[in-house]
Formats: sequence, structure tokens, C-alpha cells
Amino acid sequence: MIVHSRPDVLRVLFTLKGSIVKRIALRCLIVTLLAALIVLIEHRYPAFFYPVSATPFTLLGLSLSIFMSFRNNACYDRWWEGRKAWGKLLIETRSFIRESVAIADTQVRAELLRGLCGFAHALNARLRNEDDLLAARPWLTDAHAISPHNVCDGILREVGAHCSRLAERQRISEWHYATLEQRLVGLTEVQATCERIKGTPLPFPYTLLLHRTIYIFCLLLPFALAEPLGWLAPLFTTLVSYTFFGLDAIGNELEDPFGRDENDLPTDALVRAVERDILAALGHEPLPPALAPVDHVLS
Repeated sequence: MIVHSRPDVLRVLFTLKGSIVKRIALRCLIVTLLAALIVLIEHRYPAFFYPVSATPFTLLGLSLSIFMSFRNNACYDRWWEGRKAWGKLLIETRSFIRESVAIADTQVRAELLRGLCGFAHALNARLRNEDDLLAARPWLTDAHAISPHNVCDGILREVGAHCSRLAERQRISEWHYATLEQRLVGLTEVQATCERIKGTPLPFPYTLLLHRTIYIFCLLLPFALAEPLGWLAPLFTTLVSYTFFGLDAIGNELEDPFGRDENDLPTDALVRAVERDILAALGHEPLPPALAPVDHVLS
């Protein structure tokens, strides 16, 4: 996630970190060169150039803008829902830490809390298509007891089973067990929410139609601007293509908020926050430092 102070005029114009300019530069350049070629042909061979009215492009551009706004809103909703899910992970973990004080055996409590830290690491790795068991292993007492099929769920099952045994042996009350189990249910909901976002992209025909329309619009626009604007046509074509290609690229980036793109969610920093809370509750000193932005990027 990009972490910038409020930009001034120079930063607005020249900042590249977090911008989508690098991703769309080639497409904008091709459209600009095409516009320059069309203007050149129109100037040298006006008899062979058929003037095109800008009215259809005005209507199409308006419709395309509305269409893109709906898609980008849908993509941002996915990004924001993912952030709310990770916020809930922090809430449920901190609540479990506070409520687990009822467990008198410090070693047992430490195993349970470290298991939740392993859950956060495993979920982060799972959403990034990485080895979730490898990510969680340093925090688990018995990693071999966790099924590799669904490491996150396996960790929560082990923690829940351990809490159940504590209740059966009357090491904690039934009320405390029910409270701790409710926190595990909340973590299961977090996992399910993130997996739903990760595994359910926007409908492909919807995205494909938008991509095709943007390319058709930007490639045909110079034909309408060449005659009335002359050599200003490549400039305005570049501005329009930058806007449409940029909005399209932003939507693609926000559609999956759990990756390693610059504008994705800072899940590494959130996992580190879980680590610090759990280690602090267990009395560990010094705590690992909170992750800070590196070159304005918080991972």
C-alpha cells in the first residue's frame, strides 16, 4: 500500500511510486504515435482523408466513463472489504488474547496464542498462493498435526480442540470456553471472506467488454480529432488514453487486494501487528519492530 504525505503540485505531476504510468506507458505511446501518423496523413493527403464527426465519440466516451466507474467501484469495494476482514482478524485476535487470561497454565496459553499467530501467517501466505504451512510452521508446537489441505482451518481446529479439552478438565469454565470459541468462529469468517474475494473475480465477460471498448475508443479517437485539432490531436489523445487505460489498470490492481502490487493491502504489516500483540501478551522482550514503509510502500 502506498503511504504518501499530502502531495504538492510537483509530486502530483512527477511522482511515479504508486502510479500506474509504468503499466500503461507503452499503450499510451502507441496511441500517441498512431494519432501523430493520422495527423501527418491528413495534412499531406487531405483528399484521401475522410473527416469523422466527434459526436459518436462524445456519446461513447460518456457511456464508457459511467461503465468504468461502476467497475472501479466494484473493485474498490473488494479492496475495502478485504481491509475490513483483516481489521476483524486483529479484533478477534486481541479479544482472544484478553479472554485467554482465564487459562492459568502459561505454557498452554502460549501454545494457543502462538497458534493464532501461525493462523495469521498461514492466511497471508494462502491468499498470495504461497506455502501456508511453511509460513505458519515457526509458530506451531506440532506442525505435523495440521492438515496441509487447509492449514488455516486446521490451526483453528487444533486451538478449538485444545480449548474444549481445557473445559472438559474444568481448567476453564464453560462460559470462558464459549467465549473463546466465538473468537475462533470470527477468525473462520475472516478466512472465508478473504477466500471469497480471492476466488471470485469480477465476471470475465464484463471485464472483457470494457477492455475491448477502451481499446476501440482510444484507437479510433485520433480519426475524429485529426482535422479539427491538427497537431494538438496527439496531445489530447494521450490525455484521454491515459485516463481510460489508467482507470482500467487501477481496477485490475484492486480486484485482487491480497497480492504484492504497490497498491495492495499491507497484509505483512498487519501480520506483524498480530505478532507484536501476541508476543507482548506473552511477555517477550524486545518485540519485533512494526513494519514501516520502504520507499513509500507498506507491504
